[in-house]
Amino acid sequence: MSDYISYKKIPSVLKIEKGDVILLTSDITDLFLQCQENGEIMDVNILLDNFQEAIGEEGTLLVPTYNWGFCQGKDFDYKKTPSKTGAIGNAALRRKDFTRTKHPIYSFAVWGKDAVKLAAMDNIESFGPDSPFAYLEQVNAKNVFIGASLRNSFTYIRYIEQKLGAKYRYSKKFKSHYIDQNKVDTVKEYAMYVRDLDLGVVCAPDPFVDTLYANHIVQHGHINGVPYEVIRFNDVTPFIQEDILHNKSKNLCRYHGQ
Repeated sequence: MSDYISYKKIPSVLKIEKGDVILLTSDITDLFLQCQENGEIMDVNILLDNFQEAIGEEGTLLVPTYNWGFCQGKDFDYKKTPSKTGAIGNAALRRKDFTRTKHPIYSFAVWGKDAVKLAAMDNIESFGPDSPFAYLEQVNAKNVFIGASLRNSFTYIRYIEQKLGAKYRYSKKFKSHYIDQNKVDTVKEYAMYVRDLDLGVVCAPDPFVDTLYANHIVQHGHINGVPYEVIRFNDVTPFIQEDILHNKSKNLCRYHGQ
């Protein structure tokens, strides 16, 4: 590939700046393969280092480390339960410079200025007003998608749905063993805003994402054929709110009686 770009230059291509708060959502499978085909060995830790360097000590980096085993009654071990949302999350969990937020379903590996604040959050609701998702709105963070996309990985929508009390979801409680950072094992209860299955809810955000593109809200392109997208949370929030409050969420999902 004549115009091959090293993965080490990704933060520069994405115009990441000092002081940015970044939620890095990724599926690096294709990126890894492109590196391999062009004679470059991709090191996920170097990619994390490059994002850290780009945002500096005044910035904050969050990487999803979600795991839904707790919903199935499985134990959550703060130090050992892996991320089910990608290699970058698991790489971050193995590093000493990252710490993990507490929620057993929707946790994040975090680094930077607000890492201590995020790790201290003890939100019971996955998407509550005291959760990392609320923080992302409060600081107008950037969501960077590499390989993954807004169409299938924009979990923040759930936060706005719960904030506005979307009628096609409800808060469901889950209980299981929770082994904390001090290896203390207790039975705990956490909640997640889930689909009301009786309403036949199906997530269908394509019209929503199309609207964002039409309004030039999304910075997007390709790096070595791998798609990327960047959005600001405060730019997209009004579109989510408008659809829930005034359009019966028709751009976000489908459900009976809509």
